Amino acid sequence: MPAPEPLDRAARAAAVGARGRCTADEASELAALATADADPRVRAAALAALVRSAPRATAARVWGVAATDAVATVRRRAAETAPALGRAVPAGALTRLLHDADPWVAEAAAFALGEHPRAGARAIDALVAAARTHPDPLVREAAVAALGALGDPRGLPAVLDACTDRPAVRRRAVVALAAFDGPEVEAALTAALTDRDRQVREAAEILAGRRDAG
Repeated sequence: MPAPEPLDRAARAAAVGARGRCTADEASELAALATADADPRVRAAALAALVRSAPRATAARVWGVAATDAVATVRRRAAETAPALGRAVPAGALTRLLHDADPWVAEAAAFALGEHPRAGARAIDALVAAARTHPDPLVREAAVAALGALGDPRGLPAVLDACTDRPAVRRRAVVALAAFDGPEVEAALTAALTDRDRQVREAAEILAGRRDAG
């Protein structure tokens, strides 16, 4: 009997993940698909299913392989699934993905770092650099959002700088200001209230209203 087509294999893997907790045999099968299947769509689907349904230690070992996959689609799925594994995924691995040549991988890694329970100084530094210098605005936006989610004071200067970036990044920077205090934060918020972009102004108005109510 011929092997199932890639989309069939991916669908079967996704179905296992959708059921919740998988058996040991199913976890082994998903791990094999995630690391050795010839089709990256299958590897990505199997990784996601494994993260949803297998013990965290098992999923984390496979995650480490997927994070270095040759295909960006799989690396992106690794970054997207990292928050579900919490501290089982090293922040250093996500920092390496933040430097990935594929901007979609880097964007997902930035988000994951913002959710990481142990994002240390190197992760903060990498996010600051991405927020300030990454050529793709989607990555800059995600990095700014992550800095706001983490709320580490070392990230504030980059968030303030992002308040002068393009509109989508400025809007995200204004939202991130909620995590910080100080005169420079108030000055940036005041400036954002008269920003030429409507969405930036609206974000600033919401934040200002919350601060006034508090």
